[in-house]
This record gives sequence, structure tokens and C-alpha cells, in this order.
Amino acid sequence: MEIPTAPRLLPRHRVGLGVVFLLAAAIALLSARYFALDPDSFLPEQRDTYLAHEVPLLFHIGGGTGALLLGPCQFLPRLRARRPAVHRVLGRLFALFAAATGVGGLLLTPYGLFRPAAPLGFAALAVGVLTTVTLGVTAARRGRIARHRVWMVRCYALIFTGVTFRLWLMLLGAAGVPFEQAYVSGAWAAWLLNLAVAERLLRPRT
Repeated sequence: MEIPTAPRLLPRHRVGLGVVFLLAAAIALLSARYFALDPDSFLPEQRDTYLAHEVPLLFHIGGGTGALLLGPCQFLPRLRARRPAVHRVLGRLFALFAAATGVGGLLLTPYGLFRPAAPLGFAALAVGVLTTVTLGVTAARRGRIARHRVWMVRCYALIFTGVTFRLWLMLLGAAGVPFEQAYVSGAWAAWLLNLAVAERLLRPRT
């Protein structure tokens, strides 16, 4: 599937990418408090788990934060066209961050809340991140640029679950849905919705 590279983004795409970056930056700042490993900043239900698994937690939060912030830059056509070396360097960093958050997430899922439904959803998400970033990097190394872009769009859609999941909890919480129901449903719905949007964006247009 070929995705043409335009010299510039359409206005609606600029707005969309800007919104994505602002949301990603907001969640990245919100997540930064975890780096201090302060027990008071952890979700009360997960405090003991996080304290007992600090390394996977740092991998997951650090990788997710880095990937969230770098991802939108990789979708700028002018950067790819005028600064391909910068695009490649940022792409390698993004791949490392994505791999780190996927591995950290997998290591944490056995100890997640509301087992088994929510941990299974997050495990599927972590496997999806690791799969898409691996396929994207492999395609780039083989010179299959169109396929590389497709897989990286899917990868970032999964990474963006860090934003969507929190929005899901906020919206359902405001609607009066019990926390457990919102959490379990969001563990699946957040990344599935993101993938659906990605597939819609990747669909060839006439």
C-alpha cells in the first residue's frame, strides 16, 4: 500500500497533528511524576506493585513518554523530505522507546488491576506495540518505505493509548461509571479505537 508523500500537510491535518502533540505532551508531563518513584504519586491500588517492580515501571513510563513526544515529529512530510538524517535518528529513538514501553508493560501486566480482563488487554497492547515497531523497522531496513510508514502509523496509534485510556477514564468517570468497569473496558477499548482510527487514515482515497 503506497502512501504518497505530500510537500506539506493540509490545514486539517496540521490541526489534527497539533492536537495529538498537545495531548501527548500533557500526558507526558502528567506521567513525569512517576520518575521520582514517590509512592504518594502512584495509584493507591497499584502502589505496592509499582514499588516492587520499579525497573519495569521506569521502562514502561520512560519509553511511553519518549515515544509519545517523538511520534508526531515523524509524520511531518517536510522533515522526512528535507532532513532525512534527522528523521532516521528520531525514528531509531522512537523504536527504542516503543520497545522499552512494550517490554516494561509486559513485565507489569501479571500484577495489574482487575485480573484477568484488564491485564490481558494491556498485554495485547504491549504485544501489538512490539510487533508493529518490529515490522516497521524491518520494512525500513529493507527499503520498503510505504510499508514502513503503514506499520509506524499503527505503532503510534497503539502508543497513543496512553492518552486515550486516560480520556476514557475521565469521560466514564464523569458519566458515573464505576472505576472498575471504566478501567477494564478502557484496557481494551482505548487501543482498539486508536487502531480503528489508524486504519481509517491509512485507507486509500480516490
